[in-house]
Amino acid sequence: MKRHRLASGILGIVGAFVLLVACTLIAKSRTAPIEPVGPAASSADLRIKEAKIEEDTGGVRWRLTADQVLIFEAEGRTALRNISVQVFERDRTWHIVGEEGDLFQATKNLEIRKNVVITSNDGLKLETSVLRWQAAEKRLWSDAPVRLSRDGATAEGTALDVRTADGA
Repeated sequence: MKRHRLASGILGIVGAFVLLVACTLIAKSRTAPIEPVGPAASSADLRIKEAKIEEDTGGVRWRLTADQVLIFEAEGRTALRNISVQVFERDRTWHIVGEEGDLFQATKNLEIRKNVVITSNDGLKLETSVLRWQAAEKRLWSDAPVRLSRDGATAEGTALDVRTADGA
């Protein structure tokens, strides 16, 4: 009789435990947060996919394309993702790619970051992690390590500072 009562007690405790676990799982599944589908929300004023910007300045034409553009009006900044810039000069063309960057609206300054590669039509290649363009000074620069290569020759440096012929 004692055994029967002990078995019934254990069975009752196990049943109550299973019921408690089941109720907890059901309650958690109903209150679980739902992850949004698509890109993460941002505070951008405007979001553009597959954008193109073209400009002709002083005999140099350039075209910037980006997979995604986020415009932050208050900051005066345009965030860019998967960037490609083509620069067409009279005697040379350049192609610049990078994973992300920022275009500053008031100054037209541009910063490209992450796996930045510049190639020219004459075989010159430059690789760095960040590249900046200062429009007013017509200055292309980086304070990150750079690697230049052409025709099998390679040079490495700790920074880059180039001013265009018509710049300061």
